[in-house]
Amino acid sequence: MIGFLDSRRRQVVLGVLLSAASAAGPVAVQAEPLAAAVAAQSEADKAAAASQQKIDALDEQTQGIAAKYVQALADVDSLNKYNEQLARQVKSQDEEVGSLERQLDALQVTEREVQPLMQRMVDTLEQFVGLDTPFLLEERSKRVANLKDMMQQADVTVAEKYRRILEAYQIELEYGRTLDAYQGKLGEGDQARIVDFVRLGRVSLMYQTLDGSETGFWNQAKREWQRDDAYAKSVRDALRVAKKIGAPDLLRVPVPAPQGEKS
Repeated sequence: MIGFLDSRRRQVVLGVLLSAASAAGPVAVQAEPLAAAVAAQSEADKAAAASQQKIDALDEQTQGIAAKYVQALADVDSLNKYNEQLARQVKSQDEEVGSLERQLDALQVTEREVQPLMQRMVDTLEQFVGLDTPFLLEERSKRVANLKDMMQQADVTVAEKYRRILEAYQIELEYGRTLDAYQGKLGEGDQARIVDFVRLGRVSLMYQTLDGSETGFWNQAKREWQRDDAYAKSVRDALRVAKKIGAPDLLRVPVPAPQGEKS
């Protein structure tokens, strides 16, 4: 009986175990596909995230390339405009160079024509000073000599030569309308003495010794100094006015009579 019960108990236990195994089997079988699906979805999500990162990177790279392309187009347009401006400047400079070359050619021709003219002006001035009333003769002769030396100097421009010649002519012109007094030597050798000269334009050139004992004037017609003490007071007055130590007044000065035209 006991053996039978044990056998029966074993059968019941075995049945229970088989029932338990039968109940647990489908659940285990269903869990495996779900886990695989979750794992597959996770891998898919990871792949999608990686793909999205690649897409974002490519999008950024594409935007960067597009921006560089737009900038390159803007640079090309700017360079084209700059090149057009340079082309206009170069054309203008070429025209200016051509104008300067034509001016230089004309200047060379003018220089060839001006040089002889200036030389004649200097020679004429030298003759004029030599024939004029002999006031400030040393100063004026030195000015002419300097002009003659200047004409031989290659490092002095034509413009500067012309300016200095005109300046000398202007100085000579001023002499004709001024009253001036200065001291200088009169006579040569033992007869030489220092006197006061007074010049009234080119109308009259007078002198008086420093002690006032002798008075005279330049006779342009005879081209010689002529003593005439009758003008002593007039010359003293003229000297005072010229030196600005006397008030301006009417002056009585010797004026040579005009010479008739020689037939």
